[in-house]
Amino acid sequence: MNAMERWVAAACAELDLDPAQVDVPRVLDLARDVAHNVLRPGAPVTAYLLGVAVGRGADPAVAATALTALATGWPADRAPAAPDGDSE
Repeated sequence: MNAMERWVAAACAELDLDPAQVDVPRVLDLARDVAHNVLRPGAPVTAYLLGVAVGRGADPAVAATALTALATGWPADRAPAAPDGDSE
């Protein structure tokens, strides 16, 4: 078991979730796409929003695909001007 698997197992145990239901690669891919195409601080916020949507009944794969499409289609001119990503 690697460090990510250990962390997910521990976090799931803390939250009474089944770690088998956590699609780590999909969440990491979504976070990467948001960080690279929108702004870095948007990655954890988007992962949280995905979790809220799934908690309200959204299909995780469908919701992640929709958010990935939004992020990868995000226009460059809407990106923040500051290099640290703190604006907006």
